[in-house]
Amino acid sequence: MALSYKARKRWSLFILLVGLPVYIAAVWFILSLLEGWSIWVQMGICLAFSIVWAFPLKAVFLGVGKADPDAPQDE
Repeated sequence: MALSYKARKRWSLFILLVGLPVYIAAVWFILSLLEGWSIWVQMGICLAFSIVWAFPLKAVFLGVGKADPDAPQDE
């Protein structure tokens, strides 16, 4: 079931304002546990975490910045 434009816009705002800071805090905590590891291992883990959050949420953010396709067209 596809989300409507308004639902995607609301979810994207919620994710950016609430979900992403919580995710950043969780990743920050996880990285604090890895203190003392090689800098390259830590960078690889940071890179993986930075990519992992975006792929599942790609459908939510797709087309949110464009005009509402369901809105009536003005002539």
